[in-house]
Amino acid sequence: MKFSLVIPCYNEAKNIPLLLKRCAVFNDRDDFEIILVDNGSTDDSSNVLKELLPQYPSCKIVRVEENQGYGFGILSGLREAQGDVIGWTHADLQTDPQDILQAVDFFKMTPKGVFAKGKRYGRPLIDVLFTVGMSVFETLFLKKTMWDINAQPTLFSKEFFDSWTEPPHDFSLDLYAYYQAHIHKLKICRFPVRFGERAHGVSHWNVNWSSKKKFIHRTLLFSLELKERFNK
Repeated sequence: MKFSLVIPCYNEAKNIPLLLKRCAVFNDRDDFEIILVDNGSTDDSSNVLKELLPQYPSCKIVRVEENQGYGFGILSGLREAQGDVIGWTHADLQTDPQDILQAVDFFKMTPKGVFAKGKRYGRPLIDVLFTVGMSVFETLFLKKTMWDINAQPTLFSKEFFDSWTEPPHDFSLDLYAYYQAHIHKLKICRFPVRFGERAHGVSHWNVNWSSKKKFIHRTLLFSLELKERFNK
């Protein structure tokens, strides 16, 4: 069984060397593939990736010429994935790419029937409260257990991914994948992952309450869309 982990990188030039060092554990394994998506970066990310990637044989690059959203970058990487089990995590090192190793056992018995997702700990209280509020709302609104929706990594079978129709190109992709897992009656498996501080730079969305407000607004709109599309 082969695992493919997609890591979208948007203007992460300073984080990429540290990220690749965390991926070095996969260098001597042929059952793991790391796909770093240069998601339309305008900083030096492309050059850093090209310079360092020869040292990491388990890693490859997918280039998106113009940034079209977080979800678009992930989807671009997933379409190139060769694994039986595929998924994604973040490039900012708040989540560790090695977290994927915790999920391997979930897929050994029924690889096509599992949806695995991290469950974060170590976050600031205000972010925990925000997540709890969103989780409770989505659970009640969609009538499915939707907890810590944006936790990473997220992993599932390639066959499950091939069943998706019109997935969103923004941060709603996490919600879409989780909800689809419920619709397809996959076994939801969660495992603890430490959520740390960014090594460099700032979040591209979780900057202040204004950005949270925009995130909530977009999530509410997409939740309505999901309910209409899959509950007819």
